[in-house]
Amino acid sequence: MDRLAAMQAFVRVVETGSFSEASRQLNLAVSSVTRQVNSLEKLLHTQLTNRSTRSISLTPQGRKYYDKIVPILQDIEAADLSVAEQDEVPRGLLRVSLPVAFGRLYVAPLLKDFFQQYPEIQLNLTFSDALANPVEEELDVVIRFGNLDRSGASWLVQKIASYTRKVCGSKAYLSQHGIPEHPQDLVHHNCLCFSYSTGYEIWRFQRDKEVCEVKVNGSLVANNSEVLRQACIDGVGLILMPTWLIGEDISEDRLQTVLDDFQFHPHVDMDTGIYALYLPNRRHSLRVKTLVDFLSQHLGNLPLWNRTK
Repeated sequence: MDRLAAMQAFVRVVETGSFSEASRQLNLAVSSVTRQVNSLEKLLHTQLTNRSTRSISLTPQGRKYYDKIVPILQDIEAADLSVAEQDEVPRGLLRVSLPVAFGRLYVAPLLKDFFQQYPEIQLNLTFSDALANPVEEELDVVIRFGNLDRSGASWLVQKIASYTRKVCGSKAYLSQHGIPEHPQDLVHHNCLCFSYSTGYEIWRFQRDKEVCEVKVNGSLVANNSEVLRQACIDGVGLILMPTWLIGEDISEDRLQTVLDDFQFHPHVDMDTGIYALYLPNRRHSLRVKTLVDFLSQHLGNLPLWNRTK
């Protein structure tokens, strides 16, 4: 038995919750992964998992073993990376998850320059607005906005850029329905919501010491920010969106901001930052550092983040 391979198979089974998915990610037959886990249990003289036709769960011994070996496997991977990149030339494959609209608008135009500077790096980009799990999805870097799930204490976080959020609408909509003077006025407006998380219908604002929460509602909820932006431009309703998405629309008078004396005030576990997340075993990865530094350099001071009319 290859003990290291068996440990890796066991960890992948735990993290995916499935022998078949673990085998797919490891590019092995299901029978091979099952045999590796069985051999590990035989070596340890203990049962690590409870298995049924529908689910897999850890035994108390399995949980203890998993918690002990994950850092070991991460250290081994980090050691491999440090040797592979010892000549200080960033190279190899980077698997990256990033938000759909942000990736299309801001990362895609930078790819030509990135590859010209770092021709030995390959990128595998996954565009999704869902918060990805770097372990389960085998990701090297996750690019995400505020409202990070910080319960994953093993994640390392580096800020790339800042932005603000604004409430805005088209001139046609505002001339027909009026301009809200206070956040509470939004209850009388058609507010288009981005369903990126639970509680998306609660918009929270602050002016000096005044904090105001408003439960908005409207005719459209979508999980794609560009759909909401276009509906707003077309006069359907109001949106609360980041300036990186609507800054140019405001500048070119396609949209008009309202409630400018109020600031969008996110909850305690949120902020208006763009972050790169990665696991500790990627801390010393030259190609991870190269990508994150590249994005910070090109996007960190981009005027569009805070552009308003």
